[in-house]
Parts: sequence; C-alpha cells; structure tokens
Amino acid sequence: MPICNKESILLRINEFRQYSAISKSTLAASIGVEQTTLNNQLIGKRGLSLDTVLALLSTFSELSSEWLLRDRGDMFLKKYDGSLEASNLKMAERIEKLIGTIETMQESIDLKNQTIADMSERIKQLESQLKSK
Repeated sequence: MPICNKESILLRINEFRQYSAISKSTLAASIGVEQTTLNNQLIGKRGLSLDTVLALLSTFSELSSEWLLRDRGDMFLKKYDGSLEASNLKMAERIEKLIGTIETMQESIDLKNQTIADMSERIKQLESQLKSK
C-alpha cells in the first residue's frame, strides 16, 4: 500500500532531485523558495510546506503529483515518456521562442535608433538654417 506522509514525500522529492541531477540550491532557485528554507524542509528541520509542494509540481510539470504525494504510478507523467528528454525538448522550444522574440525586439530597437539618428541629423540641419537667417 502506498505511503502518504511528509517523510515519504520528502524521500520522493530527494529521489526526484537525485534522478534529475538537481542540486538543492538549483531546486530552490527553480521553484522560488529560499535555499535555507528548502534545505530545512528537506532535512526535516521544518515542516514541508504546501507552497513548496505546489511550486515543485508547477515548475516541473512532467513530475507526477500522484507519485510525489501518494507514491502511485511512475515518477513522470506518461506524456513525458518517463524521461527528462521531453522536458529538455520543451525547454529548448521555449529558448528558441525567446531567441526569436529577442531578435525581433533587437530589430525594432535598431530601427528606432536609426530613426533617432535621422531626426537628430534633421534637427541639426534646421538649427543650422535658423542660425543662418
């Protein structure tokens, strides 16, 4: 029968962390929890908070909540094929979209800088014309 208590959940969090090769500090930063807070929760010095569990499940969407909370099923959801490769692919897709967004923004910035340069030149011409009159 599956075990559902704080200690067993902590064991599964550590199992996930070790399987994924994620350090405690990286995990804390990833889920937005102070490193000391997470460490104290993982070693049992502080109670495991619901916020930490929810942040973990939200950040690592491939992680099965049934496995984490009730030790039922596999560590990863089936749509992720039980591996981090799908997660890495998803991350790569996000990075590609971000790069595309950055490139588009850079083009916009370059155009605006060119407009500013053209307008500055035009201002100088107009100032010159005013001085000569």
